[in-house]
Amino acid sequence: MTQEISLKTKRYNRWITIVSIVIPVVVALLFGYKIPNAEPLSFLPPIYATTNGITAILLVFAVLAIKNGKRKQHQNLMTTCIILSVLFLVMYVAYHMTSESTKFGGEGILRYVYFFILISHIVLSIIIIPLVLITYSKAYLKDFVAHKKWAKYTFPIWLYVAVTGVVVYLMISPYYVH
Repeated sequence: MTQEISLKTKRYNRWITIVSIVIPVVVALLFGYKIPNAEPLSFLPPIYATTNGITAILLVFAVLAIKNGKRKQHQNLMTTCIILSVLFLVMYVAYHMTSESTKFGGEGILRYVYFFILISHIVLSIIIIPLVLITYSKAYLKDFVAHKKWAKYTFPIWLYVAVTGVVVYLMISPYYVH
């Protein structure tokens, strides 16, 4: 049985590595590609920012659920968070493939704050991919001890990414061209 779990873990780790590399590379490539003559999807930023906000709230509820022994509720909330994160990514890429990037127009210290939040958000959004997949796979394989260890790191980073996604949107929203 232990050998079977070890083989599954190796297989999952291989896929986690592939997905964790492919997603950022594909997003970066698609971010630079504009669909010719496409109608700008300018309605998407508030929707994907809301998706980030909902993800942040559900992450907190998921932690509360597991702390109260509600494993199935925790599992459902975490699965929903993953689905919302994928939807965010699809909308984000679709927006940037049809619209020009919006430049932040703030000045002074606000500009530095914005870019600090934006850069940390982007870097951690790349790092969170393997963390979420590893943490989720540990639960799926019923290795709850390892799941809990990974979740101690995954949760605060994922929460930061979700919250800063909303903050970045709120800071740049006055500069969107409608």
